[in-house]
Amino acid sequence: MTINRQVVLASYVIDAAKSENFAMSEGPIPEPAEGQFLLRNMYFSMEPAIRGWVDGKANYFEPIPIGGVIRGPSVGQVVKSCNPDFAEGEYVFALNQWEDYSICHSDAILLEKLKPEAGIPLSYYVGSLGGAGATAYIGLHEVGQIKAGQTVVVSAAAGATGSMAGQIAKLCGCKVIGIVGSDDKAELIVEQFGFDAAVNYKTDDIAAAVMAIAPEGVDIYFDNVGGPVLNAMLKTMNVYGRIVACGMISDYNRTDNPNPITNLWEMVSRQLTMQGFLLPTYQDKVPAAMAQLEEWIRAGVITVLENITDGIVNTPKAFCELMSGKTVGKALVKVDTN
Repeated sequence: MTINRQVVLASYVIDAAKSENFAMSEGPIPEPAEGQFLLRNMYFSMEPAIRGWVDGKANYFEPIPIGGVIRGPSVGQVVKSCNPDFAEGEYVFALNQWEDYSICHSDAILLEKLKPEAGIPLSYYVGSLGGAGATAYIGLHEVGQIKAGQTVVVSAAAGATGSMAGQIAKLCGCKVIGIVGSDDKAELIVEQFGFDAAVNYKTDDIAAAVMAIAPEGVDIYFDNVGGPVLNAMLKTMNVYGRIVACGMISDYNRTDNPNPITNLWEMVSRQLTMQGFLLPTYQDKVPAAMAQLEEWIRAGVITVLENITDGIVNTPKAFCELMSGKTVGKALVKVDTN
């Protein structure tokens, strides 16, 4: 390949993301400068967080401008290096861009040199052994302060991070309930991911259903969605319970009119702790998390479900499907490398 294909922002996203918000662009393959190295991207991770970077509004990252290349986590292989710490042929996970080739450096966000193990697909390192797995593990341990015997509820439980969080909580000796948006997903998380029970937020009274399954109350709520689900879960928490605020996907398509939270008094009366967290803040905890997750995956006690889209030109479609709730497991794009 002699060109660098890129997915760029054609128009700011309003409400739900659409394929026409994105466009393809081509340019020369960049050359690394001193201290940099060139990656041939192999897998893109589809992340709900990207939605917050494409609406023209600043949050914890600057918004992507019109015509700018979409950023996102990826796994790639070093093909040219001017950095002594990264040799040609090595594999790297980092926050890069949706393009064939990315320039990277030692200070890149989420940067991790990978040592893929035999029998573990490289794609796992963008999901279960990448951001999704690390987020779930670190969120439960560092923020949730998980302990055996606790009751844990996870929302968006059929998704990449939610499915990992539920399985990790089970391996830590907890009772685990997943909140999902369909009966098919409810069946999936119980039968394939080993959750103790599932609640369908579209058909069930969330608080009543959770309390029927766990009359002892909830110790940790791993929240990926916010909005009405968070509002309901506030009424199920035990005194001194902890809410791990990982994501607020219910508001990503309605940033100008976010869902109201009316049960905040429960934070006071139940003396709850609710903490948001971003994975880059805990970068020093990632190696230990990855070592434990690799051990569990090798032992076959964690199930990995992937939703792989082929071809860089199909990246916008894959992202839109993720944001519409159509996918289960880890959504990623395999970049065609021919």
